[in-house]
Amino acid sequence: MVNVDSIIGRNSLHRKVQRSLRIQKLRALGLIAPLFIFILISFIIPIGDMLFRSIENQLVSEVLPRTTEYLKSEQINEDWEPPNELFWHLYVDLAIAAEVKLHTRVGSRLNYEKTGISSLFRKSGRSIKRFGADDYRKALTDQVPELASIDYWEVLANGTKYGYTRDAYNAWKTRLIENDDFSEKTKPSDFLFVVLANDVKSPGATSSPDAILEEKLLPVISELPEIRFKELFLDTDEDWAEPDVWDTIQLYSPSFTNGYYLNSADFKKGSDGPELRSENERLYVLIFSRTLFMSVTITLVCLLLGYPVAYLLANLPLKYANLFLILVLLPFWTSLLVRTSAWKVLLQNEGVINDVLVAIGLISNLERLELINNQTGTIIAMSHILLPFMILPLFSVMKTIHPSYVRAAKSLGATPWTAFRRVYFPQSIPGIGAGSILVFILSIGYYITPELVGGTTGTFISNRIAYHISSSLNWGLGAALGSILLAVVLALYWVYDRVVGIDNVKLG
Repeated sequence: MVNVDSIIGRNSLHRKVQRSLRIQKLRALGLIAPLFIFILISFIIPIGDMLFRSIENQLVSEVLPRTTEYLKSEQINEDWEPPNELFWHLYVDLAIAAEVKLHTRVGSRLNYEKTGISSLFRKSGRSIKRFGADDYRKALTDQVPELASIDYWEVLANGTKYGYTRDAYNAWKTRLIENDDFSEKTKPSDFLFVVLANDVKSPGATSSPDAILEEKLLPVISELPEIRFKELFLDTDEDWAEPDVWDTIQLYSPSFTNGYYLNSADFKKGSDGPELRSENERLYVLIFSRTLFMSVTITLVCLLLGYPVAYLLANLPLKYANLFLILVLLPFWTSLLVRTSAWKVLLQNEGVINDVLVAIGLISNLERLELINNQTGTIIAMSHILLPFMILPLFSVMKTIHPSYVRAAKSLGATPWTAFRRVYFPQSIPGIGAGSILVFILSIGYYITPELVGGTTGTFISNRIAYHISSSLNWGLGAALGSILLAVVLALYWVYDRVVGIDNVKLG
């Protein structure tokens, strides 16, 4: 017979073991939680935000909702002319946006795609105040004094069937609230009276429950001069008649866009799909190619210079090796800006290197070498800066290679070169892989050194990213360039893993 007490005892022991394991797992989770939170905040969330910004495009449709909605049904081509109704929607959208200066932001956004739109929106935002809306305010408030009160507009917007008036008022109010400019003392904007007048005299307006209001306003509205919005906008700037302007607004009205990525590949959005930019506008493919070329070159230079140094450090007696290792680490004790500035002094036309070459007669004074503000300057300066990152992994791996292997090869008749090539070098390949990956990834994203010594031909894609983030404020394009750079690095890492094998990369 089965002993019931033993079964109960085993179950109790099992529960205790499981409880102990859970406590250990929770303790381990608590230990790694700070690291996980740090990585989440400093790495994962910023990358996610960058990826989102590279496709986000909500500003245009949020600031110009009526205009973009109308444009959805339009087929814009070279012969297309913007209709009068389109300018009416544009007037309402711009009037609301101009209250909180949003028209300049949407102008700046569209200016990234077509030069000149920014000034177009700025001028129009200033001009719409002179479109005659103040005459409508005066006439309507003289007839119905309650219209001068914001409380009356609250009742009107909530109870009327004037859909356009209700939507325009609520949108205007929302913008002011977001900007902390709305209160009980706020006066209704002039454009609201134009919208109300247009709603009152529209066909079907008399079916509204606001019959008394209509009875008072219709005679006054019929005597007011009609505002010809198309003529007024064209008088402000003739570019409003250009189909390209409206085509740009239409193309970039969706909330999400691939336009930033197309720009990053030297394409642009077109009505019929992506279009290759003209040759004088192509920039980013060249810079990406230059970045990859210079990063590979810097990696190879660091390998050629770093391998002998690491070999020397690994094979010297300990007291001398430690001294040389301190010299390798010495650049880390000096500011990056100082090291880069020192290279500017050394490499310039009147710098130390050119002066020495002239003094020893290798070049004439009129044939001084151009070593700065070009790719040569970037490669030289960055190779010096990143050289320790190649030497240290190589040194760590070479220290694990026992000298007896090479001695055994020589004792079996191999020449020193054959012993190095067949025995020593293959064992140092993991260090080469680690150092190369480290130097390449660091160099491909470098910013400050190429900015100072690269000029126009020696800058990296990171310099363009920094320009768009801090100067042009085109964060979408900067995020797209950064996303592509991240994808390129991951792709190259995958290729390296397939060809060499990431398991073969070691640090000692």
